[in-house]
Amino acid sequence: MNIQEYISKDCVTFQLQADKKEAALKEMAELLYQAGKVKNLSLYLKAVEERELEYTTGIGGGIAIPHGKSATVPHACIAFGKSETGITWNSLDEKPVYCVFMLAIPEHEDETHLDMLSTLARKLMHQEVQEALLQANDIDTFYQAIE
Repeated sequence: MNIQEYISKDCVTFQLQADKKEAALKEMAELLYQAGKVKNLSLYLKAVEERELEYTTGIGGGIAIPHGKSATVPHACIAFGKSETGITWNSLDEKPVYCVFMLAIPEHEDETHLDMLSTLARKLMHQEVQEALLQANDIDTFYQAIE
């Protein structure tokens, strides 16, 4: 799976303003909504928040991968947001999150959901990828980091 195919430029920001998880989830969901990737913001955000209650999506290393499956998502996609100051997230390593990958998945696409999560997690486990993401400040360096 080529993860870049699911990330459009209009769903990437290098200036997340949120400093807490709840606000970051809303900010990222709004990014997807404004880009037309999510048809109903509140329904999608509810799915993401419910998933977050099950188990933290802050995987450590300054990275979180919140995700939600919803009928309001017509096609699988990913938004990326970077915070310069860090976001309190309740991550596995108890450190702030600086890079957020938010997955939006149509309600019944379980296989796509698992493929996206596993592909992204495999990429993000490498220290050099994490460091490149933290240094990325434009779309080209971002795409290079996750290549």
